[in-house]
Amino acid sequence: MVEQRAIRVLIAKPGLDGHDRGAKVIARALRDAGMEVIYTGLRQTPEMIAEAALQEDVDVVGLSILSGAHMALVPRIREVMNANGLDDVALLIGGIIPDEDKTELERMGVQGIFGPGTNTEDIAAFIRTLIAAKNQ
Repeated sequence: MVEQRAIRVLIAKPGLDGHDRGAKVIARALRDAGMEVIYTGLRQTPEMIAEAALQEDVDVVGLSILSGAHMALVPRIREVMNANGLDDVALLIGGIIPDEDKTELERMGVQGIFGPGTNTEDIAAFIRTLIAAKNQ
């Protein structure tokens, strides 16, 4: 029997947003769901996020953005991740994301968008499905 390693998820708070309660709730919920979670803390730059993702060998990067700066931060984060060979790492975003921005974020490579009130079990199931599909 081959033992599979736990899904590794990096939770990051990019930009100047100082509200991290939601990110901590998600980090705890994903840990409780059996995933390994690395939380970077507040005020991370795109370069810091990509470096942490590379060093921690993660499967998923989850961004928590409540500041409204997602359309500026996400493309830069994806660009830096790709430049560091992390183009196969899933990118998810949670926070206050207007409906009109979702299509553009998906075009930029965001694979999952979660707003306030999303059930944490649904997020864990989404990640499991995403990683299972990638590993087939």
